[in-house]
Amino acid sequence: MVAIVHNSGSLRNALHYNENKVKQKVAECIHSANYPKDTEWLSFKDKINRLEKLTMLNQQTKINSVHISLNFDPSEKLSKELLKEIADLYMIEIGFGEQPYLVYQHYDAGHPHLHIVTTNIRENGKRIELHNLGQNRSMKASKEIEKEFGLVRALSKSRTGYELKPVNVQKVQYGKSETKRAITNVLDGVLPHYKYTSFAELNAILKQYHIVADRGSEGSRIYKNEGLVYRILNDRGEKIGVPIKASLIYNKPTLKSIEARFPQNDATRQRHKQRVKNAIDLSFLKLPTQSIYSLQQSLMKERIQLILRQNDKGIIYGLTYIDHQNKCVFNGSDLGKQYSANTIQQRCSGEITQPEQQKQSLQVHQQVSNSSNVITISNKPVSDVLQSLAEQETEPVANELKQDQKRKRKKPKFN
Repeated sequence: MVAIVHNSGSLRNALHYNENKVKQKVAECIHSANYPKDTEWLSFKDKINRLEKLTMLNQQTKINSVHISLNFDPSEKLSKELLKEIADLYMIEIGFGEQPYLVYQHYDAGHPHLHIVTTNIRENGKRIELHNLGQNRSMKASKEIEKEFGLVRALSKSRTGYELKPVNVQKVQYGKSETKRAITNVLDGVLPHYKYTSFAELNAILKQYHIVADRGSEGSRIYKNEGLVYRILNDRGEKIGVPIKASLIYNKPTLKSIEARFPQNDATRQRHKQRVKNAIDLSFLKLPTQSIYSLQQSLMKERIQLILRQNDKGIIYGLTYIDHQNKCVFNGSDLGKQYSANTIQQRCSGEITQPEQQKQSLQVHQQVSNSSNVITISNKPVSDVLQSLAEQETEPVANELKQDQKRKRKKPKFN
């Protein structure tokens, strides 16, 4: 089970999103809690008034809407009664058991999933802290529920767990409602979770799902008015279908709101740089001379996607790395000169001199050699080494790695 938590300042947007799904007959409200009426007797007015009365008790808190989706494995056939139990237990575990909330079952994706709408303002006017709700309480609750109900674990079937799927271009290009729904599903999975620091980096991710955030050309009206639309892309990367204004999407992913994420995203992604650099260096350790396409395949095994930025003549002028495990995006230059497009191409072709390759190898060895456990880079999967690096575990070092350390302390001379 994968839980995704969205916080915003508009209960109405969250509720309208789900109610519109009900009108489209791709969702239904199957459950409610802490309402004075049974679920089937609740009108839209009943639903929104109960929540908004609580928000009026604390008007200083602007982020007062909590919209959660609980996603289950496609193989699971879960009854409505079981889904209600799961939703109730989840809300209790994250500290929202006494809050009024609405549970919607959606049928518009290839896997079973629920949406839950609530507020973080209590009956006494105090707010429930939302900071790190997704990473802390929600993740713990998900794991406990998986055990309690015997659900498929988020990472048990594969290393990737629950993944977004690209938009079905043929299905959505001829209708506005289908286009908006497809774009919204992708944005829900990307915007709050990936760390991007520019629209170019954001689009590097979105394009993998046949979506692009379009500001228009510099002289266009939409650009001058600081507007933003989202478009569907076909397999050739061409824009098709109806453009959807950001302001029409329920969580309002506008130019201003996207740009506001950049500073925090930049700060958060810094600690994940080393994992990407290590993966690249370890790939060259195992295969010093390789094509850039071989490097792409090697990195993809570690859930790092290498995107080549090329001009019309096919010349590579830039590289973008998307770390899907830690959900970070880096340009090659962000990681350092030796990870830029020019240097990576030199490393692939073997143009970098042997001493430089040895220095890179020593740097990677030093990353993993802080105690006496054995890490044999040539025999162990790269993923195992990277996992140990990411978790900052200390392991003893084999004799040959110790010798590398000694040679470094003696300031080795390379011929």
